[in-house]
Amino acid sequence: MTRQAQFIILGVLVAFLAGAIVYSYRTSVSSKESAPQQVSADTRFSPLNVDNPALRLDILKRFLSLEYKGVHRSIFSATLPPPPAPPPTPQPVAANGPPPGPPPLTVDAKYFGYVSDFSGNHRRAFFATTNNEDVIIAGEGDTFMGRFRVVRLTNTTADVEEVSSGRRTTLTLEEPSPTG
Repeated sequence: MTRQAQFIILGVLVAFLAGAIVYSYRTSVSSKESAPQQVSADTRFSPLNVDNPALRLDILKRFLSLEYKGVHRSIFSATLPPPPAPPPTPQPVAANGPPPGPPPLTVDAKYFGYVSDFSGNHRRAFFATTNNEDVIIAGEGDTFMGRFRVVRLTNTTADVEEVSSGRRTTLTLEEPSPTG
């Protein structure tokens, strides 16, 4: 390396050092201006406002009575502690069988007839309420009485599903009585 290159490198380093000193000086001056004010020893002491400064012995006793229930092991020993005892297995309870399912679905209407179009593809069923006051006409997929849906209609049965629970039942075709 030539002597001229050495002077150029030395000049660059001196300029960098001068810039670092100026930057350091400016940041220290600005931090002194924004630093919080120091409290002198001449200021008067004012204690915190505490309602009851007495020691709470009940809480202290509770903390002193706590005991570590984890694994006790020496951290200076290289051997592993014995494995914990397996939890006791509960005795199997004699099961009488599966739990009882939901009660069977009861529909407050009876299936007393149907009508179909000429091709027999679209059927509509007639349902009568239990007191025989109202007649309800519903096709496959229609809901009646606000909570039942007709799933399938045949010549002798109507498969009905409860909308809220999905439970199903089959209503059989009831012949009307001769008295009414």
